[in-house]
Amino acid sequence: MAKILSVGCGDVGGELARRLAEAGHQVTGLKRNLPAVFNGIDYVAADITSSAQLQNLSTDFDTVFFILSPDGSVENSYRAVYETGLDNLLAHFANAKQSPRWFFTSSTSVYAQSQGEWVDEDSVAEPDKPNSRFIRAAERKIIAANPENIVVRFSGIYGEGREYLLRLARQTPAIQKNPPSFTNRIHREDCVEVLLFLFELQASGQVLQQCYLASDDDPAPSWNVMSWLAEQMGCSPPIEKTGDIGGMNKRCDNQRLKKLGYQFRYPSYKEGYLPLVRR
Repeated sequence: MAKILSVGCGDVGGELARRLAEAGHQVTGLKRNLPAVFNGIDYVAADITSSAQLQNLSTDFDTVFFILSPDGSVENSYRAVYETGLDNLLAHFANAKQSPRWFFTSSTSVYAQSQGEWVDEDSVAEPDKPNSRFIRAAERKIIAANPENIVVRFSGIYGEGREYLLRLARQTPAIQKNPPSFTNRIHREDCVEVLLFLFELQASGQVLQQCYLASDDDPAPSWNVMSWLAEQMGCSPPIEKTGDIGGMNKRCDNQRLKKLGYQFRYPSYKEGYLPLVRR
């Protein structure tokens, strides 16, 4: 069984660590504050933005999962995680002459495409927003550290505790209808399953590519999503918005992941949101 470090143990990282520990792996979770329940995980309390706090962290891991989110949307929060924190961790392993294989959770925000284009792992990823540039720079550092490291680009994560669209649908929002503004998403449970799936393939000896785009099968227009949610909840339909779309507008192609054999538990927003609506 593998010795695994999970950097970040929130709703995705924590569930992943729990599942790996249940499978018999030796799992260490790195968090700023220790949780109340350990679930078979050996937790270490440390802030990755402080190299001093990492001094006592073991380095003899087979695999590292980096699953962190910034504290906020300001530039300094992204720099703290994807520049300072990541640099400290990479240096910590390099100084010990250890090179575990990494799974780095990234974001489809690294794509600047905004005209409804299809994007995949080979599409140009040159983000125009500062926060996304930090993520893209971090991707490059991960691959440079070890060519066997893997970047997983998640689209918008939703699920229990991540119910922004449900709250928005209740407010009769103004939503672009024509031309359509496409959105991309992945259920929180599929995030965990994708990481487990790739980890198990790599552990079995299968050679994987350096980047995978993880988004469900249905990059649907915002109008369709919000109209359907409003109908399911018995709310007023959204108001049609006209003019410039603005912001991100792309369609994420998940075929590289699916060709490996992954099947989404929630292939579209309807399967994923319906249990949340009914609850």
